[in-house]
Amino acid sequence: MMVDGKEYIPPRTQSLAKLVTCFILACIAAASMWSYVDWILVGHQVADAAAHQRPRGNLSDLYPRWLGARELLLHHRNPYSDEITLEIQQGYYGRALDSTRPDDPKDQQGFVYPVYVVFLLSPLIQFPFHNVQIFFYWLLIFLTAAGVCLWLRVLRWRLRFVSIATCIVLTLGSFPAVQGIKLQQLSLLAATMFAGSAACVASGFLLAGGALLALATIKPQLAWPLVAWLLFWAICNWRARRNLVYGFGAGMALLFGAAEIVLPGWLRMFAAAVSKYHRYTQNKSVLDELLPGAYTGKIAAIAAALACAWLLWKLRDKPVDEAGFGLAIALITALTVLIVPMYAPYNQVLLLPAILAIIRDRTSLLSHSRSIRFVYAAGVFALAWQWLASLSLIAIFFFLPTLALTAWKWPIFSTFAIPVLVFALIFMDVLRQPEVREPRK
Repeated sequence: MMVDGKEYIPPRTQSLAKLVTCFILACIAAASMWSYVDWILVGHQVADAAAHQRPRGNLSDLYPRWLGARELLLHHRNPYSDEITLEIQQGYYGRALDSTRPDDPKDQQGFVYPVYVVFLLSPLIQFPFHNVQIFFYWLLIFLTAAGVCLWLRVLRWRLRFVSIATCIVLTLGSFPAVQGIKLQQLSLLAATMFAGSAACVASGFLLAGGALLALATIKPQLAWPLVAWLLFWAICNWRARRNLVYGFGAGMALLFGAAEIVLPGWLRMFAAAVSKYHRYTQNKSVLDELLPGAYTGKIAAIAAALACAWLLWKLRDKPVDEAGFGLAIALITALTVLIVPMYAPYNQVLLLPAILAIIRDRTSLLSHSRSIRFVYAAGVFALAWQWLASLSLIAIFFFLPTLALTAWKWPIFSTFAIPVLVFALIFMDVLRQPEVREPRK
């Protein structure tokens, strides 16, 4: 159709063309990240391990949990014991660690999970671990993609199919997700459980949401902020929300009871394993790593938690069908990434609901002060940097592979900036809500 001598393209068609273009660019970015990890990051790690005689086995974070589950359920052996830890090392690293070798890894790879994780893994213990790895690899890809749809449901943000596909591709092509999938990290499984629990609550299925929240405590250090908030939210309107508490309580009772049957006294053993784990890994939070001094990071974490508590107190009455409920969940997950004593990039998959929320609310955020627009621009750049760097390194790799291997750190330069900027933006997003700014009557 011609108008004034030019071809007229309907606005809807123009919009679809832009969405398809964004999807194609997202696919290119995701492909560059997976290629970077396979060709450059792993290549550097292999060369570095060979130079320092550092052992490399299956390097699967699933393996310690799988072996512990198999030995407990099939042979009634204590997964927290030193004997099992040595067997785990032989599979994970290829040999037992030697404390006399200064270049050997410090992480002992012990079984540092609540023992009820074995019930989740029990269907897999009869199969060879190589087959389990392949299955779990694709399972995590599916669950991470499903998590995007679940978080959109929690935020009550309806998108076109192409936009949802773009979000899924970018999520699966982000460094945290790629790292988690490659390592078969249970953090990605827990993140999807968080999303599923929140989506159940947002849909009115409180009993199921509570039960799924209980199951997500296989990663207790990641689960406790969300558990604390949802239980408090439920108590604030007990008559309407009590099923959430009942579902969570029943789920935890079943998990603890069954765990005590298969391994009496497991809670004491788990606490000892966690204490030992923190001693040999000396884990720090994002704030601990960023801020100088022994206690500065902890003080900042307390301040961030108190500031969030003030906002959440004002949102405690929000029903699930209003925007404030989803924003509260997004704020909690962003706070979790910021303060938990582990800054591993794969934990940043929990930033997804906050990232989706600040993209959805960008018009409102950008209409505020210049300082907020600056923080938003910095956040966009920090998120985009991982793909800009991976694309650049892949281009360099084809012509100067040695140079690309020496620059392997480029895509992870923004690792510590992303949680801080995303938290700041979601905090400001929640702060602008009318029920927060206006005094309660």
